Amino acid sequence: MGAARPLASVSLDADDLWSYLKTHGDAEWEQRPSYLPIFIPRALDALDALGVKITFFLVGFDAAQRANAGVMREIAARGHEVGNHSYSHEPWLHRYSAERLSEEIDATDTAIAEATGERPSGFRGPGYSWSPALLEVLGDRGYVYDSSTWPTFIGPLARAYYVRSASFTREQMAERGALFGSWGDGLRPLKPYRWSLSGGRSLLEIPVTTFPVARMPIHQSYLLYLGRVSESLMLRYLRAALAACRLTGVEPSFLLHPTDLLGAEEAPQLRFFPGMDMDGPRKRRLLAAALGVLAERYTVVPMIVHARALLARARLANRSHSAISMPAASVARRG
Repeated sequence: MGAARPLASVSLDADDLWSYLKTHGDAEWEQRPSYLPIFIPRALDALDALGVKITFFLVGFDAAQRANAGVMREIAARGHEVGNHSYSHEPWLHRYSAERLSEEIDATDTAIAEATGERPSGFRGPGYSWSPALLEVLGDRGYVYDSSTWPTFIGPLARAYYVRSASFTREQMAERGALFGSWGDGLRPLKPYRWSLSGGRSLLEIPVTTFPVARMPIHQSYLLYLGRVSESLMLRYLRAALAACRLTGVEPSFLLHPTDLLGAEEAPQLRFFPGMDMDGPRKRRLLAAALGVLAERYTVVPMIVHARALLARARLANRSHSAISMPAASVARRG
């Protein structure tokens, strides 16, 4: 891969089993069931086989657990970046006060630094949750970038699919009222830009890339929908999306989740989750194929490498968060 080629960053939101159950409203989450001791070594081995270094966005609670100490250290030891994915993994993070956001970010920073020896430079909100107050907190702590925006129109459809199999209270529905974003998120920029913060500061935003113009997802979980039908269809779709990225000057930020590698047999509690009817070996083969297509066209790097390269370029658009109103948390009435 030559240095002159455009960059593509790859990241993995290391959401544990309990965090999926928590968002789904399953009381079992309180027992904190975990697949990380199995998943992280498997993911690291798969990435080593592909020769790829990526960013692992870690949840603070998981990083703080003594049982996870070995696998957390191994992430950094194998040359991957570690990022902050909040401490409690609540996709209603945008509802937090500035004080609570500060506590959440600081606790996660400490847990990750103690577990891995590395302090995060980047943040991604759980469920793409973010707020202007969060951006200010990140700026206060010297973060290099945020990657919580998902420029797609299908967020409300994804939310409807997710909650359809659950039975939430009114309070729980209010918390999840903005899960995966709003229709208006499809109008957000695809290219990275700088958030203008108070005091003349700024924070780089690297959106999770979607298909230019159509704004359909291209992350691996969506590709698996297509891969279930046909691997050829999946790869044609990805190649078309990357061709559109090249035409529009978008350097992709490609997103992974644990459910992109774990099969139904390895996390049966997640049978409600899309794609969890596929076995693990087939998922890992499809992931290798998708990352192979990405590497054909781009130099694949962790997000911090991508961020520094972007910041070294002179022309990045500036956007003010002060004029942004976050979507209100709607309460759905259930019959």
